[in-house]
Amino acid sequence: MATSSEKSSGQARYASYPSLVDRVVLITGGASGIGASFVEHFVAQGARVGFLDIDTNAGTALAKSLGNARHKPLFVACDVTDIPALHAAIAEVRAAFGPIEVLVNNAANDRRHALADVTPESFDAGVAVNVRHQLFAAQAVVDDMKAARAGSIINLGSHCWMLKSSQFPVYAMSKAAVQGLTRGFAKDLGAYGIRVNTLVPGWVLTEKQR
Repeated sequence: MATSSEKSSGQARYASYPSLVDRVVLITGGASGIGASFVEHFVAQGARVGFLDIDTNAGTALAKSLGNARHKPLFVACDVTDIPALHAAIAEVRAAFGPIEVLVNNAANDRRHALADVTPESFDAGVAVNVRHQLFAAQAVVDDMKAARAGSIINLGSHCWMLKSSQFPVYAMSKAAVQGLTRGFAKDLGAYGIRVNTLVPGWVLTEKQR
């Protein structure tokens, strides 16, 4: 039965999962929007959460706001398109909390753009933030999961390419590629007890969308 404090905080609305208590979770793009919600809810489950984001102010504020949790989350400022910096940030989370058991590849940028305006440079930048970092983040944590013979990699996809949405061709292409990446990972990593899934949210009205 929920306590009065749980009822007042709204926490009683959500299930509790004992398997997540003390679990080490890494989230990319965790300072705002959907990513911040991932951080908040994994922290509420008692997990040890490290999250990465390019937005230092938002990331620092979020970590501070959750400072009274069972495990205060660790924010590491990082541009996930810079692969050496990404790997260094992941190593910092591992040093703080131990081997990483859950990876949520959330970072992305759905900035609108017209086909006519795409350049080789903007194409590479879009792929880097929307899909490339997912592969290299997984690469950096998979040995932890193999050693444990268990783990979960969650790649954030999008329904936009399924619905033939317009005005962001590079983003749509990248998010379609996420599903192929997931299926390839699942084939290679399933034998080690590692689950790999694509999570496709519906339309979410974040502060950015507003």
